Amino acid sequence: MGGISIWQLLIIAVIIILLFGTKKLRGVGSDLGSAVKGFKKAISDEDTAKDAKKDADFVAPQNLEKKEAETVEKQKQNDKEQA
Repeated sequence: MGGISIWQLLIIAVIIILLFGTKKLRGVGSDLGSAVKGFKKAISDEDTAKDAKKDADFVAPQNLEKKEAETVEKQKQNDKEQA
């Protein structure tokens, strides 16, 4: 009750094939597959970029003071250039 039987699915599939043809359906299937593949690649590339950025932003504690001093010096130079 309320479910779609295998025969109903087969009838729907035959009607779709008759309406669109196998070449058109094959093209749509390959386009859909490449879109999903591109989406998955973009997601994995974004995750990789975030991980790389986290690693690049890490500063060892012994170098933290040096890094802060460099940042302060850069800010001072930028302030002088803007003035």
